Amino acid sequence: MRAPLLRSSLGCLATLFGASPASRGVRRTAAAALPHLCYSRKAMHYQTEERGHPNSADYRIYFKTSDGKYISPFHDIPLVAESEQVTDSPAGLLVSVLYNMVVEVPRWSNAKMEIATKEPLNPIKQDVKKGKLRYVANVFPHKGYIWNYGALPQTWEDPNQKDKETNCCGDNDPIDVCDIGTQVCSPGQVIQVKVLGILAMIDEGETDWKVIAINADDPDAEKLNCIEDVRKSRPGHLEATVEWFRKYKVPDGKPENQFGFKGEFKDEDFAVEIIKSTHEHWRALVHKQTDAGGIECKNLSCCESPFRFSADEARAIVQSVRKNKKKVFHRLDKWHFV
Repeated sequence: MRAPLLRSSLGCLATLFGASPASRGVRRTAAAALPHLCYSRKAMHYQTEERGHPNSADYRIYFKTSDGKYISPFHDIPLVAESEQVTDSPAGLLVSVLYNMVVEVPRWSNAKMEIATKEPLNPIKQDVKKGKLRYVANVFPHKGYIWNYGALPQTWEDPNQKDKETNCCGDNDPIDVCDIGTQVCSPGQVIQVKVLGILAMIDEGETDWKVIAINADDPDAEKLNCIEDVRKSRPGHLEATVEWFRKYKVPDGKPENQFGFKGEFKDEDFAVEIIKSTHEHWRALVHKQTDAGGIECKNLSCCESPFRFSADEARAIVQSVRKNKKKVFHRLDKWHFV
């Protein structure tokens, strides 16, 4: 049976990844069969609150629970959703764990939005490089990002740990996710995704894993269960993903990114093991068992974390951030041929 998930009401997570195949997201067979497809869902709903305006350096998206408590999307949203997907197939019963994904960048947009790992409550903000807001260029034939892009909460790619697969250290961020579903999401939206595979990108000497997943609510989620399903049903999508990651920094004068495994995607089982590893690194981070290196670890729900603080303290942080009334517009139409 599925491994137990031990958590508080906000997700004080102690996931027993290794207890059973289902807990690792591994598909398993069973003698009995269930009718077609069914979901058992108890997903937590989250709200967002904006401060400032988009396309400005002080723009922030803060996260709240349904009862209005401010939380960190990095630390307080559980990695594993309180749900499980069960599919009947010719091979028998298939069970997949669903993961929470925090959407940072909607598909077809250019602003490089990201979880602010070094700010209290870790709101989403636009990345700044050399004093300028960062926008991803349009590399022909694409417009901005080609998937909904975001992160898995409660994961961390430790810059002090050399990855045994890539021989490079982590990039000091939560693990990245590409949602290949058909819906265009919004910044700050929290969706439940099914993991399909993973790509090992090497960005300026750092390991930067890219999880390939699909929104569990997507019409195609039922038929996409592994990376080979994507290859068969969406010809060219995976190849476009590798090329996008290879070239997206070139218009800014950076070299092409490199990849582990010769740019080949690894399967779901491999991806879940990487997710497991980054979750363990995150647990060490919030329990002060490793060098945080400037990462802000304040949270409301992580059991026994020395960084845990109160809802009143969290509210005071958000209220201290001024509301900017100046609207800023930015449009990126130029194509780059690289």
